[in-house]
Amino acid sequence: MTETKPLSASETRATGPESAPPPAKVPAKSGGLLRSSMIYSGLTLISRFMGLARDLVITARLGASQTIAADAYYTALTFPNLFRRIFAEGAFAAAFVPDYSKKLAGEGKEAADRFAADALATVAAATVALTIVCQLAMPWLMMAYSYGYVADPEKFKLAVLLTQITMPYLPCMAIAALLAGVLTARGRFIIYGFYPTILNVVMLAVVLPQHDPTRAAVAASIGVVVAGVAQAALCWWGAHRAGARIHVRHLRLTPEIRQLVRRMVPGVIASSATQINLFISAILASKVAGMRVWLNVAERFYQLPLSLIGVAIGVALLPRLATALQRNEHGDVQGSLDQAIVFGMALCLPAAAALMAMPGYLVEGLFARGNFTAEDAANSAKLLFHYGWGVPAFVLIKILQPAFFARGDTKTPMRFSLISVAVNIVLGVALFHTIGFQGIALSTTIASWITVLQMAVCLKRDDIYQPSAKAWGKLIRVVLACLGMGGFLAFASHSRGTLEGAVGGVLAGGAKEITVLAACLAGAALYAVLLFAFGGVTPAEAKAALRRRKGDKAIPAGEL
Repeated sequence: MTETKPLSASETRATGPESAPPPAKVPAKSGGLLRSSMIYSGLTLISRFMGLARDLVITARLGASQTIAADAYYTALTFPNLFRRIFAEGAFAAAFVPDYSKKLAGEGKEAADRFAADALATVAAATVALTIVCQLAMPWLMMAYSYGYVADPEKFKLAVLLTQITMPYLPCMAIAALLAGVLTARGRFIIYGFYPTILNVVMLAVVLPQHDPTRAAVAASIGVVVAGVAQAALCWWGAHRAGARIHVRHLRLTPEIRQLVRRMVPGVIASSATQINLFISAILASKVAGMRVWLNVAERFYQLPLSLIGVAIGVALLPRLATALQRNEHGDVQGSLDQAIVFGMALCLPAAAALMAMPGYLVEGLFARGNFTAEDAANSAKLLFHYGWGVPAFVLIKILQPAFFARGDTKTPMRFSLISVAVNIVLGVALFHTIGFQGIALSTTIASWITVLQMAVCLKRDDIYQPSAKAWGKLIRVVLACLGMGGFLAFASHSRGTLEGAVGGVLAGGAKEITVLAACLAGAALYAVLLFAFGGVTPAEAKAALRRRKGDKAIPAGEL
């Protein structure tokens, strides 16, 4: 592909196909790709901070290797979390959003909303049926998923009960994900970014009054379902406010829905490689007491850049690329992907550097309290280090997949994902039995980088996309800035005792929390200075990416 200079945010705006009738009375304003991503990211950041508060309370109440409630509770979260990420963070959107967007632009709102209503009936029926089957078969499913619990009947029984309680979250989440897809196709990202916060608020409210680990685990599991109902209701209200008229109707397997399902199945697999790999890791983790808690704590850190950056950019990028490809605007495709990769790496690489430079400092400083011991923190940090250098791969997968999905190609990413899962299984089992539990994180990271390599080679070979020379130059400068910040954080971690002693001499408590947060803020400030100094991203480029200008045309269906 001929090199194309990356376009500015205003130049790379996406518009509907020239041959299609204009959408009905849609305001002609829109933010750029990065502005849409930042709206989603800002709201996700709030949700993630609430999630951090939630996990700090839950780990303090439940502990890790010291109680059976902790492993049982995090086992119960695995099933709804797996499906939430598959549906809400890419797979369903990969199949549904492009079709809904095309109908919205080409056939109008009524046709698009009829299609969405049929899709809603289908996904609701499928997930309710799956939930019922899982409820009935849970003891046998748990034997396969948590075979390490069979030797502890009390833990096994509690894990089955808590998972049966949380499973109804699945249809609630599926409904919310479909309605959130309607909102993103209409250019509305606020509710999409906000609705996960409800889960954290509800769970904090139900867990805080509890002090017995088992009671706290049961209360948290009930809170998951209550939050799911509230999330679906909020997205329904938001879609209605955005102008969508999606009514409840009986199941109709129309040709359009059959086509959607056929495209969705490989899309689910393609978007779920990382989550399936983590699911496999959790199966192995059932052999080690407390390990599922260690995995969850490590996940809290690396999922932050993945959700804030990879998922956010992917959500905004998919409808943009679908429209650009429909108009045959290859310059817009090149510019949008260049911009997404440069900004995505500029935001996620420093997070990866921090996770690798000071994993123990982060986990022990924030989580070690109550029943979550220093030993638990140290073991979680070993996992976090290996997930740290996997963060760029996790994010790149989310950025590159829309280049396939926007063309209606879900089978190629599915093939790559199946290879990734196979690699993860073989490596995970081998490393788990050779170097220990940290081999689980190592195998997941290696498998994810293999997926990135396959996607990049395929896009270049098919003359779809390869980073421009300017994008490569930017990426090198970003890496240099990250190395400087990483060195500073490694030094801060090495000097932890001195820093905590200095703060402890002034304050009566909270020295470890204050010093780790101060180190992170100082590292972020240093990175910003180095990034602008090296020219990885210039202030003018950052402003252009986020600017909203009068007269910019919208992706068919609305303004932010």
